[in-house]
Amino acid sequence: MRTPREELQQLEEAALRRQLRTIEAIEGTEICENGSWYTNFGSNDYLGLSQHPLVKEAFERGVQEWGVGAGASRLVTGSLGAHDQLETWLAEAKGSEAALSFANGYSTALGVVSGLVGKEDVVILDKLCHASLIDGARLSGAKIRVFGHNRIDQLETILTQVAAKRCAAQRVLVLTESVFSMDGDYARLEDIVALKERYEFVLMVDEAHGVGVLGHKGLGLVEQLGLSESVDIQMGTLGKAAGVAGGYICASRDYIDLFTNRARSLIYSSAPPPAQALAALAALRLMSSDAGAERREALWENIACFKDHAQLNKVPSSAIIPWHVGESTQALELQDKLKTSGFFCPAIRYPTVPRNTARLRITITSQHSGEAIQAFAQKLLTLRAEERDED
Repeated sequence: MRTPREELQQLEEAALRRQLRTIEAIEGTEICENGSWYTNFGSNDYLGLSQHPLVKEAFERGVQEWGVGAGASRLVTGSLGAHDQLETWLAEAKGSEAALSFANGYSTALGVVSGLVGKEDVVILDKLCHASLIDGARLSGAKIRVFGHNRIDQLETILTQVAAKRCAAQRVLVLTESVFSMDGDYARLEDIVALKERYEFVLMVDEAHGVGVLGHKGLGLVEQLGLSESVDIQMGTLGKAAGVAGGYICASRDYIDLFTNRARSLIYSSAPPPAQALAALAALRLMSSDAGAERREALWENIACFKDHAQLNKVPSSAIIPWHVGESTQALELQDKLKTSGFFCPAIRYPTVPRNTARLRITITSQHSGEAIQAFAQKLLTLRAEERDED
């Protein structure tokens, strides 16, 4: 029987072993690790709301009003007024009949996907969908079909094949992210919605990296494209641009009631802390306000600033910018060289991305200074030039 040490050694040899890093302090966009400070270009806190005074005040108020924990699962006594306030706001903002919140994004995807489809159903998903969506599909037991990233022609081919063999009760679920977490590009939502006119399926969109960044009110790509009525289930997280923690879905009342009865990650987990829900609500309200719009404007100005100083061909589509390297060892070396210059930016490797596509995952926030962005971009270009000279 193989030992854990043998498996770890194999990961080490392939440059795929992960280790937790302890961040000892955070000050704005600066983080402290092992006593050293770095400018952080790896955070999903795109609008800097995790440290906003109003969000912190809401969390503290929630602790005073409700205590630090919910005390039970949502279906026992853990469904508290704080959760209801958050869900009511989400449903109204998203233009849906109802909403349901979870402890985090991963448990949201797992519970919703596995609660919606079963072994008699079909899940069709974009090849670059997040691991949580893939794991939810696998857990469901449904037949899984995958189409190439943003290949609408392949999606339609699969839909045609499924339709030819489909029985009346079979449910077909199409899954996609709105902004893809490792590449930062958009799903072709308008084209997918157009297919709904010819094929019957449920469309679920994960707005994890769209909320806060896109849309007039910061509600994501679905809002920006005016597709709220065409997307059956909108999923999102509250630990990225909202700066807190948690996950949610917005859908019809029937879907929400179904998930309340079928989503095992909701039924068999303690409810999220009520203070978390109230802090997330404060962040969402701020995000959709004029102050949130100002932070979004600053974010896009910073994205354009990075584009200019990093000599990119075009302005990135989102706050996520992949800096492609190729081999895992090279990505780790680049990460380490940046740290010696005072920057933290994570190396992303297989299985998070396909083999031989290792990269730095650069994230820009509204709180980065122009000087920090310029210095970071120039260091990246310098390291790239040095690597080419060595070749």
